[in-house]
Amino acid sequence: MPETSARIFSFEFFPPATAEGAAKLASTRAELTKLGPKFFSVTYGAGGSTRDRTLDAVLEIQSAGQRAAPHISCIGSSRESIRATLATYRDHGIRHLVALRGDLPSGSAGAGEFRYANELVEHIRAETGDWFHIDVACYPEYHPQAPSPAADLANFKRKVDAGADFVTTQLFFDNRFYFDFVARARAAGIKIPIVPGLMPIRSLAGVERMTKLCGASLPIPLQAELERSREDEAATIALGIAQTTAQAVELLHGGAPGIHFYTLNQSPATRVILTALKAAHLA
Repeated sequence: MPETSARIFSFEFFPPATAEGAAKLASTRAELTKLGPKFFSVTYGAGGSTRDRTLDAVLEIQSAGQRAAPHISCIGSSRESIRATLATYRDHGIRHLVALRGDLPSGSAGAGEFRYANELVEHIRAETGDWFHIDVACYPEYHPQAPSPAADLANFKRKVDAGADFVTTQLFFDNRFYFDFVARARAAGIKIPIVPGLMPIRSLAGVERMTKLCGASLPIPLQAELERSREDEAATIALGIAQTTAQAVELLHGGAPGIHFYTLNQSPATRVILTALKAAHLA
């Protein structure tokens, strides 16, 4: 089990679209900064649709003295546009990226010059050498577009072999998927850290939408309890905190190198969970 001091805790934000959203995110970041995260990551819209807002959020995080890791996706992008984005981040001293395939923008018919995330990782390494620490994603249950778990693991290994340093999983709610995935990854020769990504549930509708997007499943007992509390927002949020805390405790005891929190730009649930982990000497 990793030493507490070596564990990696990080938070993900999405770039706000309004001045009100930016003010709220600044408040959220200030609250979560008190917990001493390793870094904050910022998402990147389909086809680079939030490129400027992602950069603004990253620079604000960096100016506050925190490490920022912008997402960069390649689907629908040209090599020249990716080259320009990398140059912008280098010019601003950003040294940490989350490299993803990404989704096509709505209504787009072309995939651009890249098809898969491993091609993006290869391109970043060819253009910038070791300047960037590169994170990639994986799917404990397997990518919804992959024909099988074995095919998904092979795709994942190509990203790692292309030069990834670190892995964060998509969200999941049954830890058996994570432990099985890590065992299969290690058997395939993948040695880099695989950090579980967790999302505190806020509503049944929200979690159903997210699980559909990323191919995750809800355990039947959890889904039943969420159904019972569907009309009670406070009960649902409390259940989400309890679920994520229990997951995190088991994951850390089982050897996970840290936790990445999908915050949805909210601080209360994540703050409660990580504070509980610190009180239990797990963070």
